[in-house]
Amino acid sequence: MKIKLLYGKNGLNINLPEDKTTVIAPKPVNLVSDPTEAVRQALRNPIGAQPLRDLISPKDTITLVFSDITRPMPYEIILPVLLEELSAVPKENILLINALGTHRPNTREELIEILGKDILDTYQVIQHDCHSKADLVSVGRSKHGHDLLVNRHYMNSSVKILTGFIEPHLFAGFSGGPKAVMPGISGFETITSNHSPEMIGDKDSRFTQTVGNPIWEDMNNAALLCQPTFLLNITQTEHREITGVFAGDLEKAHQAGVDFVKETAMVPVPSSHDIVISTSAGYPLDISMYQSVKGMVAASQVVKDGGAIILAAECAEGLPESGEYRDILSLGKSPDEVLDHILSPGFMMQDQWDVQLQAEICQRCSFYIYSDGLSDEEKRLAFAAPCHDIERLVDKLIKEYGDETRIAVLPAGPLSVPYIEQ
Repeated sequence: MKIKLLYGKNGLNINLPEDKTTVIAPKPVNLVSDPTEAVRQALRNPIGAQPLRDLISPKDTITLVFSDITRPMPYEIILPVLLEELSAVPKENILLINALGTHRPNTREELIEILGKDILDTYQVIQHDCHSKADLVSVGRSKHGHDLLVNRHYMNSSVKILTGFIEPHLFAGFSGGPKAVMPGISGFETITSNHSPEMIGDKDSRFTQTVGNPIWEDMNNAALLCQPTFLLNITQTEHREITGVFAGDLEKAHQAGVDFVKETAMVPVPSSHDIVISTSAGYPLDISMYQSVKGMVAASQVVKDGGAIILAAECAEGLPESGEYRDILSLGKSPDEVLDHILSPGFMMQDQWDVQLQAEICQRCSFYIYSDGLSDEEKRLAFAAPCHDIERLVDKLIKEYGDETRIAVLPAGPLSVPYIEQ
């Protein structure tokens, strides 16, 4: 069976035994016939809100929050229409904020890739810095008792617009919606409180669950306290083609998008598998190993205890060098040792949330990484055995597990979330 995995920008082809392999992919969904017009109509006929043009005046100051390079948003389609609807407001009154969360700043070349050169050179664009105390203001405390510090430029604007796309998220249920505020433009302490070991370890902090998920509810609470004016979210296929546009009230529009994605992304399977091959859905979602943990978590949903996960992720930026992901992995020689550090009272380092999930999975199954961007040493540091040929590794594992070995493949990684039917 020939299968193409989403890997980097060009994909990766593999060939597996057809009689042992099940492919788990997002369900087919119709594309919007005219993406530009679909965005325009969503802005003019929003969900639970007035049309965007009716919410603004020439005297307004507008902040528009956009996603960073690690999120494949089709801004080349969305932003021209959105800015056209805001044309009553002078350009100098419109600010675009790059929602970096704890991520590294984007380069000018990356900002051009996201926004386009004309928009980057015409509008004021800033990159959120979660460590800059001068650029943060308090908006209160969340229902979980966390101090909420948010970008002051956003809070000082009279019109606040959030953008993003909706897909399953490994511990926040779904992306989009409130994530543009938290972690997007929040302070470091606010983000780490939301991503604490206790919150990450909660049984309800998982793919496709929002209600009852403490992480998502904390994010939603933070976003609502900031009183956003308008939300513009899209849904898309694994090939980045728009399937839906959801605009308007933060909660109502996001929920409509979530309901839509649930119908296409959640895939039932009858039983767990010995081997699960997954990806992180290709560039830019597999730009680093830190970003690629989501593909591993998706695979963990349907792998047997004692089974094997094979992750194919290009990781063009390595582990990466930015952040503290590498440093946390280096704290011990095994998943157990690293988890002991993470779960110790008072411990907090940036990016520990992904390491926590990664280590917990490696406690119950074998882990292999196929990646052109990671050295074998880096793969081992990430609790994985190096893989240089997926087909040969699968043949080897079949010999170990026996003739009844069952293989699952997630070509689009976390864009299709499998679950065991009860």
